Amino acid sequence: MCKFCKTNPVITLTNSNISLCSSCFIKYFEKKVFRTIRKFKLLDKGDTIVVGVSGGKDSLTILNILAKLAETKRDLKIKAVLIDEGIKNYRSITIKDAQKFCKEKKIQLYIYSFKKEFGYTLDEMVKKLKLNPCIICGILRRYLLNKKSRLLGAKKLATGHHLDDEAQSILMNQFKNNLELSARLGPITGVARFKNFIPRIKPLYLLTEKETATYAFLKKFNHKYVECPYSQDCFRNDIRDFLNDFENNYPGSKHGLIFSFLSVLPLLKEKYKEEKVRYCKSCKEPCAKEICNACEIIKKLK
Repeated sequence: MCKFCKTNPVITLTNSNISLCSSCFIKYFEKKVFRTIRKFKLLDKGDTIVVGVSGGKDSLTILNILAKLAETKRDLKIKAVLIDEGIKNYRSITIKDAQKFCKEKKIQLYIYSFKKEFGYTLDEMVKKLKLNPCIICGILRRYLLNKKSRLLGAKKLATGHHLDDEAQSILMNQFKNNLELSARLGPITGVARFKNFIPRIKPLYLLTEKETATYAFLKKFNHKYVECPYSQDCFRNDIRDFLNDFENNYPGSKHGLIFSFLSVLPLLKEKYKEEKVRYCKSCKEPCAKEICNACEIIKKLK
């Protein structure tokens, strides 16, 4: 039974063993997002927020909640950006969901494609470069999201990353002995603020993938769940499966990992606060070396 109204539940929260019905869960979910925004000071007065959307459950969830918040905070401006990588039988489906959603919510959606920006789709890049598609996609997506968000006047870039995503990233960096990369994690990314870089915020930071999927299902955001065909064989998937198995055996483990990480995150940011920021000699975008990874990929393509 639902803890609050005694009706049939739709979900049991693993971290607290509380069961909630549809109505109570939606209220719980949205309130937790708003508390996360306040707790970590993710938004400032007069912000223009660009939301990175894919048409999937996570991005439509955060876009919906931020749009709802903007209805009460008139100085908050929301725009949406979608990156079309050019993945056959995948992205074209989620684009339709994003377009339909943004039209209903009267949110301006800007779509940018790999094909138009770089001359090749991701499918074509994979065949030409023989590189891990997730690496290519991650580098070029981040590059375009930052660049286009800045051109749209964004103060922050909101993403649909949830607790599971963060827990996976933490473990991946631990296994790879990359604490410097972990220092850039958190509800608001980066170690320091610098010109041309749009800070990324994660309002779903304290909500699990299961909770996010349940919210999206109850809100009927997606007509069909589609998984990227390139995501089958990657390191993150192995970490995800490991964490899910561990969570099933020891409920609350993911939350424990996140909160223990948050307690040491200030120390990591302090340790790496002198991180040197450069600007790519080719495209002038912020990067960690003379030529950014995106330009390196583009150079190989040419």
